Amino acid sequence: MDLKYFTQPTPNPNAVKFILNLDVITKGRVSYSNAEDCHNNELAATLFSIACITQVHFFENVITVTQNGDMYWEELEDAVIALLQDGIDKHDPEFQVGEDEEERRAKLSPEVRQIEDILDRTVRPSLQGDGGDLMVMGYDLGSKILKVMYEGACNSCASSTTGTLMAIKSTLQAEFDPDIEVAVIGEEL
Repeated sequence: MDLKYFTQPTPNPNAVKFILNLDVITKGRVSYSNAEDCHNNELAATLFSIACITQVHFFENVITVTQNGDMYWEELEDAVIALLQDGIDKHDPEFQVGEDEEERRAKLSPEVRQIEDILDRTVRPSLQGDGGDLMVMGYDLGSKILKVMYEGACNSCASSTTGTLMAIKSTLQAEFDPDIEVAVIGEEL
């Protein structure tokens, strides 16, 4: 298939979305921080051959590439597209990411399922539109602290620890529990 694409900036100056004319993942989403994490995704692993790339995020027909700022985007885009054109024909968008999302959610507590549903409806569409996402890592009923981890462009975006975090918190306070707190893994509450 002939690869067609366009790029789109994200709110994170170090991340760009590559929007393709075909799916790169058919179920779920996945982020990688290095080639060693890309066990069954050779296309993602190949992208890490570009030294400045720090994260690759696959979602539907979008690959969000995050870099460390050492390369001009025009040059980096050309390098990424060259690798995609070389590897897209061998890429299977139905590769296994881990546990199926429906199975994972079925194992969650009712509270976390409710939180996930609220985030799916209110927050995730905006994050996904910006080339990122978030993963719920846990919720402590006693302290009412929800732990999340950002993915894709959101992972290293300055606004993810300020405005985005406040939006998540205020949405969950309005729709779930007025006393809930939200902590980002690796950040202080």
